[in-house]
Amino acid sequence: MNKSAASEQPYSARAALLAGARDTFPLLVGALPFGIIFGALAVTSGFSPWGAAAMSAFVFAGAAQFIAVGLLAAVTPAAVIILTTFVVNLRHMLYSATLAPHLKELPRRRLLPLGFWLTDESFVVAAKYFTEVGQSPHKPWYLLGSELAMYANWQFATWIGILAGQAIQDPSSWGLDFAMVVTFVGMLVPSVKGRPALASVLVAAGAALLAYGLPHQLGLLLAALLGIIAGVLGELIWPETEPTQ
Repeated sequence: MNKSAASEQPYSARAALLAGARDTFPLLVGALPFGIIFGALAVTSGFSPWGAAAMSAFVFAGAAQFIAVGLLAAVTPAAVIILTTFVVNLRHMLYSATLAPHLKELPRRRLLPLGFWLTDESFVVAAKYFTEVGQSPHKPWYLLGSELAMYANWQFATWIGILAGQAIQDPSSWGLDFAMVVTFVGMLVPSVKGRPALASVLVAAGAALLAYGLPHQLGLLLAALLGIIAGVLGELIWPETEPTQ
């Protein structure tokens, strides 16, 4: 997101909505191949085209969708699928807690759709904007613009994958998933400020590599937990400001 997004506050709800979508555009490019792979993988795993599209429309959780497709293809019990996807998406609790102070005045009927459409990309874009822009009545519209852009992009990508997957076998061999890795790295690097954040990133990265072989993506969950612990300890060891005498 460029700096002008924060320095020039949107003067209307519509302007904020468009600004959120505009600032999310670079991340759409990275998410597009990821969605294509999901759509192709879903149909080659036995999903009907409409079943794969419905999962993207009503679940809208990239990592959880990939895991669920794999577990369903392996005829895994429903309870295991629900529990696994629930744990994978626990990171959204952290996202919501971070954004909550900026949205606390909203009624629940407006918070629920914002919560449903929240993604990693929209969180990063909105959290940066909310911090830089200060007080603004249009923050919810900015977040909504980012979320709707991501949602529309994911549906479009899913359908491309569905159509391609019916003609091409083994879509995972395309290597398009690398684009998503680059996207997440691009989102992460600008937010690593200070030694606590750096410690959190390094610990999480190391744990993810060492625990890569654990089943059901448990290595990622372990890495996230250890990264959070490292960040908290880092804040205690290297406080941001020294206490006044």
